[in-house]
Formats: sequence, C-alpha cells, structure tokens
Amino acid sequence: MKKISLLVLFLATSTLLMAQTGKVMENLSLKSKILKMDRKYAIYLPPDYDTSKRTYPVLYLLHGSGDDQTGWVQFGEVLRITDEAIKEGKATPMIIVMPDADTGQKGYFNDVSGKWRYEDFFFQELMPYIEKNYRAKTDKRFRAVAGLSMGGGGSFMYALHHPELFSAACPLSAYVGPLSLEEAKARFAKENPSEPDADLTAYYNRHNALSLINSMPEDQKKAVRWYIDCGDDDFLYEGNALAHIAMRKQEIPHEYRVRDGGHTWTYWRSALPEVLEFVSKGFHQF
Repeated sequence: MKKISLLVLFLATSTLLMAQTGKVMENLSLKSKILKMDRKYAIYLPPDYDTSKRTYPVLYLLHGSGDDQTGWVQFGEVLRITDEAIKEGKATPMIIVMPDADTGQKGYFNDVSGKWRYEDFFFQELMPYIEKNYRAKTDKRFRAVAGLSMGGGGSFMYALHHPELFSAACPLSAYVGPLSLEEAKARFAKENPSEPDADLTAYYNRHNALSLINSMPEDQKKAVRWYIDCGDDDFLYEGNALAHIAMRKQEIPHEYRVRDGGHTWTYWRSALPEVLEFVSKGFHQF
C-alpha cells in the first residue's frame, strides 16, 4: 500500500510539473501569397494553453542575421527562460511568435524595388494567421514586438511604422540602419545601381530608425512603450546610443539600458527576462 501511495504521489507530482511547462514548436509554416512561398515560424505556447480556454497576449520575437525561426529556440532558450519568468510571476502567460526572415531574402522589410515584400507579409498574412489559428488577444494593448540585431531593427521599424498595433517594442542590440543619408545612398547605390536617387532617399526616410524618430508626429510619441538594450562592447552601440539621444531630444518616453557585454547570445539570453517583464507590465497596466 505504501509503494502504491508513493507511486501515486510521484505521478501526481510529475503531472503537475509537466503542466507548469510551456511548449515550443519550431518548424511550423504558412503559405504566403505575397512572398509566393511557404514561410516557417516557431511558436511558444504558455504552460496552461492546452488546459484553459483563455486568450493570451502575443509577443513577436525576431531573430538576427544568420539565424532563422529556430534562433531564439535553440540559442535564446526561449522555452526555459519564459517558463521561469511566468513561474516566478515576472511575466504573464503569453504566446511568443518567432518568424523566419532568412529565407528567400534576408530581412524584415520590403526591398527598395518593392518586389520582395516581407513587411507586407508580416502584417497582412502572418499576424492575421496567428490571430485566427491561436487563442491570441487582438487588441493593441496585448501585442508587443522585440528582437535582436537585424530583428532589433525590425522591432524598431514595425513599431515606428505601426504604433497603432503594438503596446511595446524592445529592440536589443539593434541595427538601426545607416547612420546618415549619405551612408545610405552609398550603400543602396552599390546594391541597387538602377534605382534613382529620389527613390533611395524616400526608402531611407521610411526604413531608418533615426529618421523616423526625428520625424515622429507629436500624437505618436507616447503610443508605444520602448525598451532599448545594447551592450557596451557591441559593434552596433553607436546606432543604439543615437536612437536614445534622438528619443531624448524628441521627448519620447523610453527605457535605455547599457550593460556589460557584446553582440552575443549570452547577452541576449540575459536580456530576455527583462523584455518579458517589461511587455507584461504593459499588458497589465491599462
């Protein structure tokens, strides 16, 4: 009888521990008419997703150059870190979507020619697909975006382009784009010699975080909660510092963190718990 009781206790404890663990699926896909191909994504579902009927806030978590939708899963340890943050009460249970932006063409933006329209895919196909197929809350207050390096640039751009859709944005070690119009013209002209100069100027103004911050309309300055984090040894430090300074000059409220570290997964893993806590406070405060 004692052995049976211990077995029952063990099974009950194991079931409880399993119930406290979220799950990640890292090789899912959806068909994109805009990009004319299947697009992969990974998704984190919180511990009680399968046992509840509730809807959840959504964090879109963007990878960097050289990675794909598995980056935050394999190297960022999103499952372990998010489970721990939820268990400790620092983060609310949420869905985390990690799309692939490294197939077909690298990056989160539409290209200069308009032939590759990844940003259009994100807003017109991916986001509606997630909200249709998962129990995701669909209000702005329950949607956030974050990312590292190239994905940090995507986080800046998506929230600057669509402040009506995101309650919070958390660029980490972000590539903010060329630091001047002259640098942008030189780079774009080299990569796209057939594009006229006027088009390059318009593209820069639309796809450079510094330009968008400096021209932000007054009524949008408090539309998004910003959390910017970049290591003091990161090669992208200057762009992040300039974004911080521009936001200060424009009186755009934001959090700005500079910690010891470089452009590494060690740094981004340590940043993720703070991101989860930051976006969760926004999900709760309204």
